[in-house]
Amino acid sequence: MTEFPALQPQFLDTPSLGKLNAPTAATHPPRILLLYGSLRERSYSRLLIEEAARILQRFGAETRIFDPRDLPLPDAVAPDHPKVQELRALSQWSEGQVWCSPERHGAISGIMKAQIDWIPLEIGSVRPTQGRTLAVMQVSGGSQSFNAVNTLRLLGRWMRMITIPNQSSVAKAYLEFDEAGRMKPSAYYDRVVDVMEELYKFTLLTRDRADYLVDRYSERKAAGRVTEVDQLAAAAMAHEAAI
Repeated sequence: MTEFPALQPQFLDTPSLGKLNAPTAATHPPRILLLYGSLRERSYSRLLIEEAARILQRFGAETRIFDPRDLPLPDAVAPDHPKVQELRALSQWSEGQVWCSPERHGAISGIMKAQIDWIPLEIGSVRPTQGRTLAVMQVSGGSQSFNAVNTLRLLGRWMRMITIPNQSSVAKAYLEFDEAGRMKPSAYYDRVVDVMEELYKFTLLTRDRADYLVDRYSERKAAGRVTEVDQLAAAAMAHEAAI
């Protein structure tokens, strides 16, 4: 048998299909938070987020869109600022999220980054993003690009979110929405439907299992939290010793 001198087996949990079976299945509609990254009066990232929310609602999700107006810059105020508290509460409420940023100077906008920066990985014992699903989208004023969605993927990984494989990048966004702000029929629109459909499926698949999926050896070890198998073995040995 292979030896692992650096491994502490009491903190090791061997994954199995049985452990992936959720003990109970949630029956409420999936809860999806949507964030956009522009404050312009006719913001195409907001219009795309609103279109995505309609599609998710059509599937049966409960959606909430955060309005980033009046959100202060990160660290400019205390975290008890009302807009910061609103954003963090929505993130904690959500089971999945959609992030959409305009591409600005080859990257995401400062408005988009500020929202993500105000949601730390951990607040006390609460983790506002870990284990939640994430879909990423971007809008561009020119030709199609993937700089913003690539950055959003990096941030989603850093926030320990389950970022779905599909994504949406809408080029020349000013041509893709009518006067009422609704997205016109196009291959871009079809991709948005694809992305929301995939997000909805992944959220249904993972939301009851998120705690198990993100339970880690290193964190169990740091907390001195032995696995359930070791707990049961210790209890059995204590019972035998008492007989």
